[in-house]
Amino acid sequence: MLMNLGSPDSTDVKDVTRYLTQFLMDKRVIDYPYLLRSLLVKGLIIPFRAPKSAAAYQTIWTKEGSPLVVFTKQLQQAVQNEMTEKVAIGMRYGNPSPADAFEELLRKEPGLEEVILVPLYPHYAMSSYETAVAYAMEIYKKKQYKFSIATVKPFFEEPWYIEAMVANMQPWLQQGYDHILFSYHGIPERHIKKSDTTGHHCLQTADCCTTPSAAHAHCYRHQVFTTTQKIAAQLNIPGKKYSISFQSRLGKGWLQPFTDIRFEEMPGEGIKKLLVICPAFVSDCLETLEEIEERGKETFLKAGGETFTMIPCLNTHPLWVKAIAGWIKEYAGGDKSMIL
Repeated sequence: MLMNLGSPDSTDVKDVTRYLTQFLMDKRVIDYPYLLRSLLVKGLIIPFRAPKSAAAYQTIWTKEGSPLVVFTKQLQQAVQNEMTEKVAIGMRYGNPSPADAFEELLRKEPGLEEVILVPLYPHYAMSSYETAVAYAMEIYKKKQYKFSIATVKPFFEEPWYIEAMVANMQPWLQQGYDHILFSYHGIPERHIKKSDTTGHHCLQTADCCTTPSAAHAHCYRHQVFTTTQKIAAQLNIPGKKYSISFQSRLGKGWLQPFTDIRFEEMPGEGIKKLLVICPAFVSDCLETLEEIEERGKETFLKAGGETFTMIPCLNTHPLWVKAIAGWIKEYAGGDKSMIL
């Protein structure tokens, strides 16, 4: 089962409201006590954000529907073409749900013995990878399915993922550019600290992400740094020609630097030709197509930039498809290295 973030069923405000409510009421996304979270989400955020989000979705919606869902379905078919095991998709929020995916697999394989869950998140964060796995397991236990589940771990530094990212980026690097910005989805710093299994490492020192620690297995910040460094090394990108930023913030105390602020600053620093890649997303979606490719480009050009190019996500890149199929095949062959 390939598990992605999800999307509203349509661009209607009522569907966007339903989607945003499910998303923002997730205790691993906004980790406040339930009553405070409910007041904040339903009383303050949703009434203002739903109409704006609906308008944003309208700018990227396709005839087939939400880009994220469309690309995930295309990925499902591409992976299916690589193997005999049945492949289904489930979303953390919206449709199809993990329950839909489990039932689809049971219909296709009545004697189903095991499901391999593939969360489509390269990096560990409580608001992405962790909540996806927890939600799938919650449904699994509630339905009392007889089959077992094996979960693919975050693949932020796995060679096949890095190889796919490098191949996906390479053609775009042939054009002239001044800088490459690796824009990752932001998360609150408190999430980093809450995920620190040691309780005393993350964000305690300036070099915490480069100092070896057991905390790194669950540290989003360390993992995005690692992904960036491995990609840059393979592409031979000089250190001065790339940097990291964080997008999609909601509130204060989030990881910095902020992507939108960097778009405003870069032209003044002599960066006129910019490439942007969003490695935290494997499928193009609202956060890449509208936030970066539309609004981000407008901000950068208004600030004095000359060219702005967003490199597409992996989507259905052949090497990405082979990576997923390869992890499953290796597991089927007895290699447990990619399984939690």
